[in-house]
Amino acid sequence: MFIINLTYKTELKTVDHFIDDHIEFLNEQYQLGSFLASGRKVPRTGGIILSNVTPQLELEKILEKDPFHKNGLANYELIEFVPSKTCDELKFLME
Repeated sequence: MFIINLTYKTELKTVDHFIDDHIEFLNEQYQLGSFLASGRKVPRTGGIILSNVTPQLELEKILEKDPFHKNGLANYELIEFVPSKTCDELKFLME
């Protein structure tokens, strides 16, 4: 499992120009089962995506399709982790 930490490299006005395309990308990945959660950072300097895609190379190929990536708007940090404890509602993450 991966935490994807996006950090914007440009002003929010430029990011907002591509936000609808980014949301469409996210929706497609949710439908494919690749993403589990996502959202903005506070303050709004980027976002976080939780993904169950492995191996990392496969996830990197998916992220290359993100309009934020295609247009050079964000840096992507991938942090791999293995859940070892969750609340009852998130037990599926340990499977």
